Amino acid sequence: MEQLLQHLRNLSFTEMEAKIMVELAGKGPSSGYEVAKGLGVSRSNVYAALQRLSQHGFLRRSAGEPVRYSMLKPEELTQMISGQVKESLSFIEMRMPRVEPDQQPFYSVEGDRNVMETLTRELERAEHEIVVDVWREEASLVRHGLEEAEQRGVKLLWSCLGADEAVSRLLPWPSLGQEERGARPGRRFSFVIDRRWCMLGMRGEDCTTQGLVTEHPVMVELLLHHFTQEMVLFELEQDIGEELTERYGPRYERIYRKYVGPDSAQAEEQKELTQQKDA
Repeated sequence: MEQLLQHLRNLSFTEMEAKIMVELAGKGPSSGYEVAKGLGVSRSNVYAALQRLSQHGFLRRSAGEPVRYSMLKPEELTQMISGQVKESLSFIEMRMPRVEPDQQPFYSVEGDRNVMETLTRELERAEHEIVVDVWREEASLVRHGLEEAEQRGVKLLWSCLGADEAVSRLLPWPSLGQEERGARPGRRFSFVIDRRWCMLGMRGEDCTTQGLVTEHPVMVELLLHHFTQEMVLFELEQDIGEELTERYGPRYERIYRKYVGPDSAQAEEQKELTQQKDA
C-alpha cells in the first residue's frame, strides 16, 4: 500500500489525493462522507481533494444526491497520465529558453553506470555516423546500441583493439623526465557521433571509469584525425605487407619513435652514425 501511495505522490498527486484514489479503487463508488469516514480524516479536506481530482478527469462524478465518486480503471488512469506527461515534456523541450554558449563546454562523467548511460543516450540519438575506437572489453558493452544504430541506417566506422594491439600503429608517448610507469591504469576509448558530439575516456579493472564529453569542434576534429590516421596506417601495412619490412627494415619503427620519443630516437641514430664511421 505504501509503495502505491509513494508512486502516486511521484506523479504529483498530494498525500490526500493519493489516499482517496486508493480508497475509491478498493471500495468502488462512494460519497464524500463515506470516503472521509473510511480514511478517518476531515470531510472538508476530502471534499476539496475530490473536487480537484474530478475536475482533472481522474474521478467519475455521478449525478443526483448524494454525489458519488468512482475511480477510472487503472489502464485508463495510466494512459491519461502518460499522455499528459508526454505533452508537457514535448512543450518544455520546444519552448524552454536556450542560451547558446560562445564555446561548447567540456564536462566529465565518472563511474561505469553514468558513462554508459550518457553514451547510450547519444547512440540512440545518432542519425548519420558513429566513429568508435575501443578495446574489445568495451566493445561488448555497446554492441547492442551500435547494432540498433546500424539497423536505423547509421553508418558505423570502428577500430577495436585486442590484447595484441594489432590495429593500433600509434605508439604511446612516454612521460618526460620520469621512469617508465609500467602498465597503463586502464583502456582508452573514444566515440564521435554525427561529427558533433564526442566522448573520450578510460576504463579498466583497477581504475574508475571516466569520460570527457563535449561538442567542441576542435576535440571532435582531433578524435576524427586520430582515428583516420590509425586506420589508414593499418590498411597501408596490410596492403604493402612484406614489402614494407624489406624496404625500411628496422628504420620503420624509428620513424615513429622519432616523434614519440625524440631523445631516445636521436641517441639511437647518433649511435648508428658512429658505428658506420667506425666501420
